[in-house]
Amino acid sequence: MSKLTKETKSGLREGTRLVHAGREPQDQYGFVNTPIYRGSTVLFPTVASLKDRDAPFTYGTKGTPTTKALEGAWTELSNAAGTVLAPTGLAAIALALMTAVKAGDHILVTDSAYGPTRHFCDTVLTRMGVKTTYYDPLLGAAIASLVRPNTTAVLVEAPGSQSFEMQDVPAIAQVAHAHGACVIMDNTWATPLFFPPHERGVDLAIEAGTKYLSGHSDLLLGLVSANKSWWPRLRQTFDAFAMCAGPEDAFLCLRGLRTMKLRLHEAQRQGLALAHWFEGRPEVKQVLHPALPSHPGHAIWKRDFSGASGLFSIILHPASEAAVAAMLDGLELFGMGYSWGGFESLVIPFDCSTYRTATRWAPGGPALRFQVGLEDMADLTEDLDKGFARLRAVGDAEKQAG
Repeated sequence: MSKLTKETKSGLREGTRLVHAGREPQDQYGFVNTPIYRGSTVLFPTVASLKDRDAPFTYGTKGTPTTKALEGAWTELSNAAGTVLAPTGLAAIALALMTAVKAGDHILVTDSAYGPTRHFCDTVLTRMGVKTTYYDPLLGAAIASLVRPNTTAVLVEAPGSQSFEMQDVPAIAQVAHAHGACVIMDNTWATPLFFPPHERGVDLAIEAGTKYLSGHSDLLLGLVSANKSWWPRLRQTFDAFAMCAGPEDAFLCLRGLRTMKLRLHEAQRQGLALAHWFEGRPEVKQVLHPALPSHPGHAIWKRDFSGASGLFSIILHPASEAAVAAMLDGLELFGMGYSWGGFESLVIPFDCSTYRTATRWAPGGPALRFQVGLEDMADLTEDLDKGFARLRAVGDAEKQAG
């Protein structure tokens, strides 16, 4: 049975903390893992305790030992004041935004943000009377020119969803805090293992546990961690919504937590290997991977991040939709799906020009986003090599027909 105390745990290194965070075997009859607690009703022994709610848990929406274990582990990993769970990553984004805004406020959101984040801002927040201004993700401290007297939040995402711009989060946070605004970050790509958000000036950090915390493409979950200043308000907002994650999903994320460091480092190794391979392909115009020296934001990544995950994009030289479809439709090891962070490799074509409003997306060719899984790299590159052959074949046929 573990004899670690809270004090000794705080001095442990990252890998050890991941193994032991959120586990108290002595409270579980010696069993290593906190079990799944399903339930809504909690019984109290006396009228006095019922009135005072004098119990560690008072109702299912307030949490269970299972959710408490994951919240505590993530709080420890993130060096935060507290964490709450949400049913999905998007729900976590919505919860963070609702924590920071009220009717009549103005917020700044990076133009490279996750698409559903924009949809929430343009629909729900607009109906609430909250105005959103989208900004160039490369502004850095120059974002000060966009701050208004009623600006209450700045949302960052580094790297940007699909297009992978690197934001200068510390510089943006310094400007936001000087104007009394809350800094919200979607940190799903790096996780706290590769980017410690609260140490970089972020007030509310969002993680889609669906991705690397799960690691197996079999659950939906979101997390929001907060620093000391914003934790009471986050918890108050969460309690008002009762936006609860399922106990089985929380349990599976606790299980995923134990191996997340190993999987992230392997994702980094696999992702970089494939990114370097793409750089040598004649069909590829540009590789959008922040850990590559060729990436425009590499210096920021090197300064602020300690690693990279397995998600990145490439820009092809000009090719028709039919040629790209021939390439992707015939792939055997790369599934086409919108998630990432699991054990399997994925790819999607994308076009940021359909939603960008503050910046122009004109990369000069079709764009593909890759999630690199745990397959053997030689098998992945063989699959892609055949795909590029199909791309060229269609292109050659089109030239002859034209």
